[in-house]
Amino acid sequence: MSRLIPHPLLSLAMLIMWLMLTRFSLGNVVLGGAIALIAGRGLAALEPAGPRLRRWDQIVRLFFIVGWDIIRSNAAVATLILSGERNKARKSGFLEIPLELKDRHALAILAIIITATPGTAWLEHDAENDVLLLHVFDLVDDEAWRKLIKTRYEALLMEIFE
Repeated sequence: MSRLIPHPLLSLAMLIMWLMLTRFSLGNVVLGGAIALIAGRGLAALEPAGPRLRRWDQIVRLFFIVGWDIIRSNAAVATLILSGERNKARKSGFLEIPLELKDRHALAILAIIITATPGTAWLEHDAENDVLLLHVFDLVDDEAWRKLIKTRYEALLMEIFE
C-alpha cells in the first residue's frame, strides 16, 4: 500500500480539498484523485533519506547535557543582563570553530543546540572548509568555547551519527 500511495493521508486531504474547491461530480473525484496520487508520489520522491543512528543510548545523554547547559546559560545570561554591570573583560564576539562533523542530520542538531542555548547563535557553516561561525554574547575565552563545542557536543554527535 505504501508504494502505491506513499502518503495516504496527504492524498486524501488533497482530494477532499479538491472536491471542496470544485463541484462534487464523478469527473472531479477522478481528476482530484489522480492529482492527489501524483502529488503524493512526487512528495515521496523528494523525501531525503532518514538519519542513520549508531548509538541510540547516547541520545539520552545528549538530551540531559543540552538541557543542563540551557538552564545554566539562561541563568548566566539573565545575571549578565539584570546586573547592569558592564565588565570590560566581557564582550560579545564572533568565533570560528573548525568542525569534523560531516553528517547533515548531526549538523542540523548541532545548529539547534547552539541556537537554543541562550547567549549563542549559529550564524554560518562553511561546508567547503568545515568551519562554523558562532556568535557568543559573553566571549571571554575563545579556546574555551572551541573546546566546549568540540568536546561536549560535536564528539557526542559524531558518536551518535557517524
